[in-house]
Amino acid sequence: MKDYPITEWLPTTVKEMQLLGWDRPDVVLFSGDAYVDHPSFGAAVIGRLLQREGMKVAIVPQPNWQDDLRDFRKFGEPRHFFAVTAGCMDSMVNHYTANKRKRSNDAYTPGDRPGARPDYATIVYCNLLKKLYPHVPLIIGGIEASLRRVTHYDYWSDRLRPGILVESKADLLFYGMGEKSLLSLVEKINQGHSIPEMTVIPQTAYLNPSLTVPPATREWQDFELFSHEACQSEKINYAKNFKVVEEESNRLEPNIRLVQKCGDQTIVLNPAWPPLTSEECDSFSDLPFTRLPHPRYHGKGTIPAYEMIRHSVNVHRGCFGGCGFCTISAHQGKFIASRSEKSILREVADITRMPDFKGYISDVGGPSANMYRLSGIDLQICRLCKRPSCIYPSVCKNLNTDHQPMSSLYRQVEKVSGVKKAFIGSGIRYDLIFHRNASEQINQNNEAYLEQVITRHVSGRLKVAPEHTDDKVLSIMRKPSFSQFLQLKKFFDQTNEKHGLRQQLIPYFISSHPGSDAEAMADLAARTKALNFKLEQVQDFTPTPMTLATVIYYSGYHPYTLKKISTAESAQQKLSQRRFFFWYQQENRRELIAELRRINRPDLEKLLFG
Repeated sequence: MKDYPITEWLPTTVKEMQLLGWDRPDVVLFSGDAYVDHPSFGAAVIGRLLQREGMKVAIVPQPNWQDDLRDFRKFGEPRHFFAVTAGCMDSMVNHYTANKRKRSNDAYTPGDRPGARPDYATIVYCNLLKKLYPHVPLIIGGIEASLRRVTHYDYWSDRLRPGILVESKADLLFYGMGEKSLLSLVEKINQGHSIPEMTVIPQTAYLNPSLTVPPATREWQDFELFSHEACQSEKINYAKNFKVVEEESNRLEPNIRLVQKCGDQTIVLNPAWPPLTSEECDSFSDLPFTRLPHPRYHGKGTIPAYEMIRHSVNVHRGCFGGCGFCTISAHQGKFIASRSEKSILREVADITRMPDFKGYISDVGGPSANMYRLSGIDLQICRLCKRPSCIYPSVCKNLNTDHQPMSSLYRQVEKVSGVKKAFIGSGIRYDLIFHRNASEQINQNNEAYLEQVITRHVSGRLKVAPEHTDDKVLSIMRKPSFSQFLQLKKFFDQTNEKHGLRQQLIPYFISSHPGSDAEAMADLAARTKALNFKLEQVQDFTPTPMTLATVIYYSGYHPYTLKKISTAESAQQKLSQRRFFFWYQQENRRELIAELRRINRPDLEKLLFG
């Protein structure tokens, strides 16, 4: 590990701050994660960006909230504001399984140790800071704050909770990727504005202390969501709200300000910024990261989340897949913002100079690996579009799906001195690859891309996510028909045979998703058995804030059709569905046969058990 002087880091203690010659910080940033100075960790990006803008930033990673609160007091009052993030994950997803069992590990903590952050970390940190420093402005951001910005269903307390500004008492919320909002905030601070006055920064939200909100700007229009109380009284109102929030999160040029009443207050949600340009992406990726965990963690065990991404490169943001169970578009938007090839190659070169680098880039990817530089052909059509997905129920005719730029990028990465192999570890949307374009050249480019990935960028196993085999369930998931997975498997097998390879295709599946039942899971078991799969990459559906599937799970309604959809809710129902993944285990045989007889499917019983 390269030995950087301690002054190369954002200070985590008063002593480290004094070594920098500061008497006090301008900003104190609290994070539920360990401090890893790497572009994949949001707190590091925010801290480095503020630093670039001339701010003196101190960071308090994983503060102790149960003792005398010395971690919350040690830097005193910052000149400008406190900032709080729960970390790279929602703290409740971090803590609990789909069955609400406490996890025994935390990948964002040294030694994989659990218990280093509280449940609902953003709220807990904020309430402590407001109690200690009631007059200091407080800003929240990150996944937890972003996805809880309006009334949301919280699976772990099994109730609707109000927008997180209400319970955290924060002054301002940054939702989504917050860099541009942060730059606007710093600009306004330098102009002498106070944070309570900052009510027109895009992609922020604030809590207005009355039911009458200030007029929107000339460019924005207001839309009033159903109030928190109306969502509590009628679940269908919560479902209707989601449709509006999702559509406005996925606009190319947002101009709708959403307002939601909660008690005698009003949450005001300003429209998002347009997608980042490549130049903006580069400027945020090229900040002076050490790419290492802070030295305070030496001897305390590895940080698993860091070990996974330490030699990876993120090449774009956003995902236009719009999967029903995924939060990416709600946080990053559906439009793709890609870095320049020059910036990516510069980061790869930086990685090759890390002392522990052995020649292998673990991932050249993004939320979905094969969306780099894909965009609308006619942006005027994109400006009018409200579709939550550009590829479901079919690939948009206005979408450029040419994978040639990705193929070229991968070849350039492999040419960097010191790189032996570059893997693609992010998920691949194979429906994009097999979509037939009017241009036969693009079709050939896309299949050439997939062959390149299989032959040059896979470490023996290609992981993909068909998620289910039942087309009814896949429709709710906004995923392609299982027939496309069969097309992928055929291509994969032929490519292996052509090149003399013996690689594996590893599919991911989800049980207990809205719309799924015992019959659908039995079909999944039978169809995957026929393909000689013994499934290992599986999970139970977990309702998380601000996803289509979570809205259906809680309300019972599909937000876009308002039709009723059933979901497995009890632990027994979920276990019954999960067992079908493991039909080959002797201990599940009796229960599965009984279930197949209950639903009167002797044909599936015969297929599974003979």
